Formats: sequence, C-alpha cells, structure tokens
Amino acid sequence: MNKKTTPLKISMVCSLLFLLLSCSAQKYYLFVGTYTNTDSKGIYIYNFDSQTGEATWVSNTDSVTNPSYLTISKNQKYVYAVNETNGLNPGRVTAYSFDKKKGTLQFLNTTASGGDDPCYISTTGDNKWLAVANYTSGTATVFPINKNGTVAPYSQIIYDSVYKNAGEYARPHVHETVFSPDERFLLTPDLGLDEVVTYRFDHAIKQPLILSSAAFTKSEKGSGPRHLVFSGDKKYVYLLHEMGGTVTAYSYNNGKLSRIQDIPAFPDGFVGKKDGAEICISPDGRFLYASTRGDLNSIAIFSIDPVSGKLTVKGSQSTFGKGPRNFIIDPTGNYLLAANQDSRNIVIFKRDKETGLLIKTDHEITVPRPVCLQMIAK
Repeated sequence: MNKKTTPLKISMVCSLLFLLLSCSAQKYYLFVGTYTNTDSKGIYIYNFDSQTGEATWVSNTDSVTNPSYLTISKNQKYVYAVNETNGLNPGRVTAYSFDKKKGTLQFLNTTASGGDDPCYISTTGDNKWLAVANYTSGTATVFPINKNGTVAPYSQIIYDSVYKNAGEYARPHVHETVFSPDERFLLTPDLGLDEVVTYRFDHAIKQPLILSSAAFTKSEKGSGPRHLVFSGDKKYVYLLHEMGGTVTAYSYNNGKLSRIQDIPAFPDGFVGKKDGAEICISPDGRFLYASTRGDLNSIAIFSIDPVSGKLTVKGSQSTFGKGPRNFIIDPTGNYLLAANQDSRNIVIFKRDKETGLLIKTDHEITVPRPVCLQMIAK
C-alpha cells in the first residue's frame, strides 16, 4: 500500500514545492526614494507582485532629508541613499540595514558626500565601495564600506573642474557614477562639461580611482550627458542626454567607448523642452527605454539590434504624469513602473515582451515626489 502511494505523494510534494517557488519568484520589494520637502517621510517600501502588477505599502523611513537616489547591496542586507540638500547644506550619504523578513529599514549612519546635491550612488558587488555623483559641485567621491554595512568617510574626491579647458565657461556637473560590469572601470557622465569621464578602478587601494588613466568621451556641446546603461552582453553602452534629448549608442571594450549611433528620444518635428531623465534596458536585452520630462512626459521605446547594437524607434508612451524622473522594469520583464516626480504618482504599465510597447494598467502608487525606484526579490 505504502509503496503504491509513495510516487503519488512525491509527485504532490514536488508540485507543491514548484508552486511555492513560482509564487515566491513573483514577489518583490519595491523601494522608492523621494524628496522630503513636502509631506514625504523618506524611503518607502512596497510589496510588488510581478504577476498581477499590484503594489501594497509595507513601511517607510522617517529619519533623513531627501533620500532621493538609492542603491541596494548585492547581498540585499543594506540600502544606501544620497541626501540631496539643494546647496543649503553639504550633501550626505546614509546607510541602512534591511530586514528582509519584515521589509523594514534601520538607520545605521550618515557621512558627508563630498559635495552639493548628490544625485546618484552605486556600490560594488562585494559591498566594499560606494561611488557618489555630486551634481552641483561637480565632484565624484568614493567611500569604503565597513564590514557592518556602515559607510566610512570618503577616501577619494575628484573635482571635474580640473578637466575644463582654459577660459571655458561651462560648470562641471557629475550626474552619475556607474561601475562597468567587471567593476574595473567607473564611468561618470558630466552634464556640464558634455563628456563621459572613465577611470580605472582598483579595489585593493585606498584611493581606487586611477586619475592617470582617465579617458574622455565627448558629446555634442550643450547636450548634457546624464545617465547611461550597459547592454546585457556588455558589448554596448547607451547614453541619454538631458538637454539634447538624444540617445547615443557606443561599442564598449575594456573601458573605451566608440560611438556608433545618435538617435532622438523625442518625436520628429518636436521643438519643445526635452529634458531627458532615465534610460533602461529590458531584462531580455531586446528593448531600450528612455524617459523625457519637460514638455513631453513620455517614455521612448527602442528595439536593440543584437548584432550591431543600433537602436530602432518602436514607439512612445505617455507616463500619465509630470516629471518622469526615474523608471524601472521588474526582473521578470512583465511591468514597467514610471515615477512621475512632479505629479506624485508611480504609474504601472504592462509590457508586451514581443513588441516592447507599454499598456497602462489600473494599478498606480500615490507617493510624494518619487525620484528613484529599486527592486529586489523577496
């Protein structure tokens, strides 16, 4: 009797385990960084279901000013935020521990960011280094991370003003600090100087950015390099320009960028304010998305040629809000979430994985001045 029923029991147990694993794979934590100069509390955390597109509030912080941009350690134990203070006070960096069971953050420490208005933060995979872009002062800073997850004072600061040409009026504005996939390089788009500065990065030394190795990739004058993204196969880099509203595609090899294409992220004939913001590639590597604020408030959709890396326009989608500062695609690729900073809403779109196009759902998150979205599996 037992021998006859054992295979059935095993099959039932396996089916149950598969179902449980499938359900857990669809559940994520969504982190939202905000500006706190209105009624925002700080960092908000939501449950997100990648099967239904539904989001429900879990917790929020109430401890620091303007945690606008966030990054999460690879081991998912820590969350780091920049504190953007609009030049009234020097910017700061804040560390939190994350309780994955409860979905809550616990303040650890804070330290000076090394400049005014820090706008971007990234961490290495071993969680030993942080890199921060300080927009207004035009500096990039690097911080060691302690074993307990706290952030030590910065060990290196770079002033992009040293790269200005003699008599040049432009003011440097470092907008991003992005590690290459192998973390041997740090790429820093400078909106004010219209170039991407790339440094070698040595994890083993106190001041890891090798200044003598700095390489410069120039953009069109006045275009304002803002954010960039690596392709999944690591062969290409795509750079969004804030003022120009264009995307530039580069081939990438060992820290070097070689331009292969420029393409607008706005409709033909458009003459209004463009104000490019964020750029992202779908998990399957087939589509690229770029948000534009200004007079458009939309997301441009491109397909990516897997051989040449070139982009082709597929369409454009209104974000149903104002100021789409940031957006994110969930790891399954089912949904795109657009954070409209000025209209205080995060609109959730269903993605057509075959065409790349977006369809507005009935799901929306209301939150004060959302700036940055991050997501991890539960």
